[in-house]
Amino acid sequence: MDTLFFWCSKLIWVIVSPDHLLLFAITLACVLFGLGRYQSAKRLLTACVLTFWIIALMPIGHWLLAPLESKFPVNPPLPDHIDGIIMLGGNEKIEASIKWQQVELKAYTERALAFMRLARQYPDAKRVFAGGSGGLTTLTNSEADIAAQLFQEQGLDISNIQFERNSRNTYENALLTKKLVKPKTGEFWLLITSASHMPRAIGVFCQADWRVTAYPVDHWTTPSQQVKLDFAFAEHLEQFVYGTREWLGLAGYYFSGKIRELVPKTCIKS
Repeated sequence: MDTLFFWCSKLIWVIVSPDHLLLFAITLACVLFGLGRYQSAKRLLTACVLTFWIIALMPIGHWLLAPLESKFPVNPPLPDHIDGIIMLGGNEKIEASIKWQQVELKAYTERALAFMRLARQYPDAKRVFAGGSGGLTTLTNSEADIAAQLFQEQGLDISNIQFERNSRNTYENALLTKKLVKPKTGEFWLLITSASHMPRAIGVFCQADWRVTAYPVDHWTTPSQQVKLDFAFAEHLEQFVYGTREWLGLAGYYFSGKIRELVPKTCIKS
């Protein structure tokens, strides 16, 4: 069932991603025009153009992301001793790293920066990286392999880091990492991931009966952007796509029983 869920989520996202929907709509408008359905083509094309302008001028993606990024406090107060630090993968470019034989990362590298800083701040804490490959094709390397190379290049002793290499999504991150490290009741663990992704991540760790403390990084939003109108089509579209993906991910996890709340904010009893 987990494999079926993984494949369905990937295929559904290809169809419903906002940028893909706009491309499909414009393509359909061209087809209608070629078939002589001029009025229908004109209406659909007009709707597409209006949508483009709305995205270009209004921070729709910011409105989607801001509620998710505000669920957990930034830089939470930490005790003198913590038992473990978990970083979720996702910012590693596996194919590019293999091709160019060096670490290639996506925009949200704050996860790795926070992990390395906290690993040095808490040298006695267990360190775990969770991430295999979220792609549909089989690769010779995983996110964990790229992360290991990055940490080693930045001076961390990777022999003290446990790498979970088989997970394909956030749900599997939690299950396989718990199986790997076997946390004990009462231990204090930090979870590092992007702020907008944190509600879903906390939700699946809670579902796995593992209470972790959120350490959100990589924020897309700022308060001033909520009411700011500017002409930034590419930036707004990227945020819109990312925000839509997080909300659809939450919905999919909630209705499939992988999280207990639509927008988790803490562990709750089942």
